[in-house]
Amino acid sequence: MNSFPLEPIEKASVGELRALQLKRLQATLDHAYRNSPVYRRKFDEAGVHPSDCRSLADLAKFPFTGKHDLRDNYPFGMFAVPREKCVRIHASSGTTGKPTVVGYTQNDINTWAHVMARSIRASGARPGDMVHVSYGYGLFTGGLGAHYGAERLGLTVVPFGGGQTERQVQLITDFRPDIIMVTPSYMLAIADEFERQGIDPRESSLRIGIFGAEPWTNDMRRAIEQRMGIDAVDIYGLSEVMGPGVANECVETKDGPTIWEDHFYPEIIDPETGEPVADGELGELVFTSLTKEALPIIRYRTRDLTRLLPGTARTMRRMEKITGRSDDMMIVRGVNVFPTQIEELICKRPELAPHYLCILTREGPLDCLTVAVEARQGLPHDSAEARAAADMLAHEIKTYIGSSAVIELRAEGGVERSVGKAKRVLDKRRLT
Repeated sequence: MNSFPLEPIEKASVGELRALQLKRLQATLDHAYRNSPVYRRKFDEAGVHPSDCRSLADLAKFPFTGKHDLRDNYPFGMFAVPREKCVRIHASSGTTGKPTVVGYTQNDINTWAHVMARSIRASGARPGDMVHVSYGYGLFTGGLGAHYGAERLGLTVVPFGGGQTERQVQLITDFRPDIIMVTPSYMLAIADEFERQGIDPRESSLRIGIFGAEPWTNDMRRAIEQRMGIDAVDIYGLSEVMGPGVANECVETKDGPTIWEDHFYPEIIDPETGEPVADGELGELVFTSLTKEALPIIRYRTRDLTRLLPGTARTMRRMEKITGRSDDMMIVRGVNVFPTQIEELICKRPELAPHYLCILTREGPLDCLTVAVEARQGLPHDSAEARAAADMLAHEIKTYIGSSAVIELRAEGGVERSVGKAKRVLDKRRLT
């Protein structure tokens, strides 16, 4: 069976692509300035105007956008259309009801479905394929993003969501889907369940796995491909820019996600100075949306560290697999967790001291988060009062941040003090 044909822009010359990018960038800057008071103020304070953008290189004159901008203007202050023009609201995890909120017009939803369909096609989808979606549905962008993209491509969608691993295996066995979209770590948990049930995972109907929402290595790719007998491809995205589908690997090369540059303009900057660096050099990934209406995003600092590489399977540039972050954000089973979020919750509990350490380990294929925290001065760490506070902290981390955590209570002085910047994260996953 033949695969879906490529779009003309995927095969266009670099010159044609750059001309389209400049036209769309100029329109986006003008839209943001005219319709978003936040961007108008940011541009005015930086002394720039949309008319100053005469080339793609001129984008470097414009100010960055950070997660703090969205939080400071919570919930809808960053929008460039009236809220009632939005047909969908998504949000990333945040504490005490303060997540990062993004809105979508109907055109934005159509664009998102389009780039997701392109991503699934690039992964090797064929007409008539069935897609088993194991990303979470709801405010998280993963499940609905995958769902709408697969439907846009004309595929059959099984909207399972996360969890219930035993039943996932049952339905994969019964329905015989061709494609699964899931986090790579949970794919390994599904493989374990196949084997627990006495089923060889290589004998399943799955042909392709599209994996995202957390960093994963080429070693992980090889392990999944060997265990499942599938092609494993990488999808990249973040809710502030659109959701999944900002970039996706092409199955014929598997050499890093191709960025859909007709909708998202990438830059790499030095994370310390903010100055742009040349393609091929390692730095922090920055995105500017080119077609978004409700929430245009200008020079958004992703904090992801990577490098831009020439196109191979497509005209558009690729990004190297994410090697790390320029801040302390942890990704635990697909959920973004910041130490400052945990600190905020600890500080609300008078029974606990603000001395803590986040410890990341791996049990089998799954990431585990332990928060070591001290009881307040004078309170025994093994007292009923301290244990009750620890239980409440675990509950609030799950409720407000979306990640499960084990709380390890320590006596006063049990968490090492630092001179200068405190060490908040101990990542043992690479050591196990």
